[in-house]
Amino acid sequence: MPELITPTGRLHSSWLTARDEWQPGAHQDGAGLRLAGDDDLDHPEGFASWTERLRQQSDRSLPVGEGRVHATHWWIADGEMYLGAIDLRHYLNAVLLEGGGHIGYSVRPSARRRGLASWALGAVLLKAPALGLDRVLLTCDDGNAGSTRTIENNGGVLEDVRSTEAGVKRRYWITLDDAGRSRSLMVATRTVAS
Repeated sequence: MPELITPTGRLHSSWLTARDEWQPGAHQDGAGLRLAGDDDLDHPEGFASWTERLRQQSDRSLPVGEGRVHATHWWIADGEMYLGAIDLRHYLNAVLLEGGGHIGYSVRPSARRRGLASWALGAVLLKAPALGLDRVLLTCDDGNAGSTRTIENNGGVLEDVRSTEAGVKRRYWITLDDAGRSRSLMVATRTVAS
């Protein structure tokens, strides 16, 4: 059964296997790979340094780098199997407002089409009000039908489609009122296909 966990060095081997499923240089939204810096993620020490940095990014008493915002990172895991990543950005800067949003997620290619992204997004939406958020922005590439379904299944309402520095993005808002939280709870508790 999948769960959201804090990034951990325990899943190093599984994470490496998942990384190798992606095209070289592919962007994995929500994974926090930009925070790896010069860490060699192939080695346990570099991987541990990166996962610690991911965990620290949610601590609002610590500064984040220029152009970054505080964010909480989770991994989608099933036991010792890394399935993907999702993050919740605590607030938006200009770049995130334009085309990045509050939440980013990615699922490893071999684990797609099982409802993991919808489930993980629903679970994270339930955590957003604790950060003082009453609505969240989600974006996806205009041609990404899977993410469009994921966002709409969790109550996303399309605001617009616009050209950004990162390409053409669909921009959705999800209001976290009682109905939105109920819908998120329904999605978050839905069974994920094996």
